[in-house]
Amino acid sequence: MTYSETLLPEFDQEMANTRKVLERIPDDKLDWKAHPKSHTIGWNANHVADIPNWLVAVLTTSSLDIAPVDGEPYVSPKLTSSREIVELFDRNVAAARKAITEVKDQDVGTPWTLAKGGDPIFTMPRSAMIRSFILNHLMHHRAHLCVYLRLNDLPVPGMYGPSGDE
Repeated sequence: MTYSETLLPEFDQEMANTRKVLERIPDDKLDWKAHPKSHTIGWNANHVADIPNWLVAVLTTSSLDIAPVDGEPYVSPKLTSSREIVELFDRNVAAARKAITEVKDQDVGTPWTLAKGGDPIFTMPRSAMIRSFILNHLMHHRAHLCVYLRLNDLPVPGMYGPSGDE
């Protein structure tokens, strides 16, 4: 099997689960946060919607500098409605899925670097970046959103079977 054939079933399942969570977030809760040190639901939702686009960068570039010395820093989206957030997520998932289907097996083992101001934060093989920096990272923030839904008495969707709300 190719790398893409092994990754796509999990990718498709996790993206479908993530979409279910994003669809549940009401616009009137986007500014809610669990604690003064926490990000808002809206920040987390925008972040989750943006993460699949990073997969495209991992598979099509050798690095990403989030604050280049001579350029514009990376800016996360700041969409203000759940509909816009889900639409961004859908576009980013489609682009990521396309990048996965087009990647060559020999390229997923090549190193990829995340940097800030020209200084590497970390470098690892592209396949490891997809596992940790993309999928695990996305699920981490999706879990925040599920807790935030629960704390607001909003139904949490089932993802690996029914939730307590189903």
